Amino acid sequence: MINQSYIKKIFNKKTVLITGGTGSFGSTMLNKIVNLNCKIRIFSRDELKQDLLRSKIKSKNVDFIIGDIRDKKSISYAMKGVDIVFHAAALKQVPSCEFFPDQATSTNVIGSKNVFDAAIENNVSKLVALSTDKAVMPINSMGMTKALMEKILLSKARKSSHKTVFSIVRYGNVIYSRGSVLPLFVEQILNKKQITITDPNMTRFLISLDEAINLVFIALKNGNNGDIFIKKSPAATILQIAECLTEIFNSKQKIKIIGVRHGEKVAETLATKNELLFSENSKNYFKIKIDSRSLNYDNYFEKGSSKKLKEDYTSENTERLTNTKLKKVFLDIPDIKKLIKK
Repeated sequence: MINQSYIKKIFNKKTVLITGGTGSFGSTMLNKIVNLNCKIRIFSRDELKQDLLRSKIKSKNVDFIIGDIRDKKSISYAMKGVDIVFHAAALKQVPSCEFFPDQATSTNVIGSKNVFDAAIENNVSKLVALSTDKAVMPINSMGMTKALMEKILLSKARKSSHKTVFSIVRYGNVIYSRGSVLPLFVEQILNKKQITITDPNMTRFLISLDEAINLVFIALKNGNNGDIFIKKSPAATILQIAECLTEIFNSKQKIKIIGVRHGEKVAETLATKNELLFSENSKNYFKIKIDSRSLNYDNYFEKGSSKKLKEDYTSENTERLTNTKLKKVFLDIPDIKKLIKK
């Protein structure tokens, strides 16, 4: 974990912008840094969520800016005088992106490019973009657009004509975040509905919001231009998750298997074996280094790696949580604690 003294130092007298700042990541990051000696700007297009967060935070150090990353003028306005950017704005729901891939492209690709260009134009010091396992060997629109987001960021990072340091954090399911499977299962249990799972053997990485935030802090501290940081995370099967929740809530609900849906993977991949060839392997995370080809096409065809290919880093070959450990993880979630106490 990044120590608190470093966090205080890096944010001291800085101005921070969080795109998509009313989401799960943004609101958690805001809580982490709101009492530090810094100014924070929450940028999003949802005025209701902004109003709710503003009422909850009640801090003179936080400005709420209505805007959309699709609108270059609005993000450029919000970026003026900013030192650090956390880019979390995105369309993240797989079904929505499958039904409306043009909208996913407008936000995740074009909108992200607007953010990166605005950061360069305003001499932002550091920008950390949030990515997902779905960007690795993508099979759905959400993953494809997030993969393109990564590629656009890396293209900006290769250029030496600006001062902004770009890096990426890539992780799997954030436990109990909006749109994740846990709130769905809990809602089904509390309303005495059948628990619907896709494939009992489907595996998913699990990372807490605090761990996701800490990975961003690591990227801020240790990231060079174009680095991709991947948290080494444990995994569990969908069946494990459902069964552990029924035990926690002492539920007798039946589990119904509905089959794998369009755009879903049975296992998640956070890094390909090709990427791991160019990574640094730390105790808790991988750091994938950007290639240094610049625009030299000759190097692209003449220079590579002679290392032996490893296997992909997936939810199948990472640490598999036991049911005991998984239940402990769930019982540490504040929302689940509150529900159990009722």
